[in-house]
Amino acid sequence: MQSLIEAKARAFYASDTNCPLAYEPSGEDFLSPCLAEADLMRRILPAREYGQWLRRFLPVVPAGSKKPWLAPAEVTDRSDPKLAHLDGLNLSRSWMLLGIASGLPQGDRRIGALNAAAEAHAAAALPAVTGEHYEGGHWLGTFAVYLTTRAGLRAP
Repeated sequence: MQSLIEAKARAFYASDTNCPLAYEPSGEDFLSPCLAEADLMRRILPAREYGQWLRRFLPVVPAGSKKPWLAPAEVTDRSDPKLAHLDGLNLSRSWMLLGIASGLPQGDRRIGALNAAAEAHAAAALPAVTGEHYEGGHWLGTFAVYLTTRAGLRAP
């Protein structure tokens, strides 16, 4: 099964370039298609090859910066079922950004910017994991678990 997943991921995504991250969020997303693809590819490509692929796929990731470069989505009403998805987007972005950073070779100059963006997204969304509003409270905790346990990340 692992071999099949790796082969299909390479066939479907290895030649992808310039993912349109600026199209996100659409208003009620809870997963980022661009970051999800990048997180998948870091799981199957060796670090060096992954770094080269990511440079083509997400050229917007700055090198040599430790400032967040991808702004978290703003949730203006956590009781709105559609807007609550944006807290999920921020949580999933955070865990995927950490994953992307962990897949790069040590010393890659994009790691600081990826980690800074992950921290900003976590800070924006973790306060929503309270259960105060059913719209997010019944599912955001699962996304927070992925983020806080750091499951699936490559060791530094």
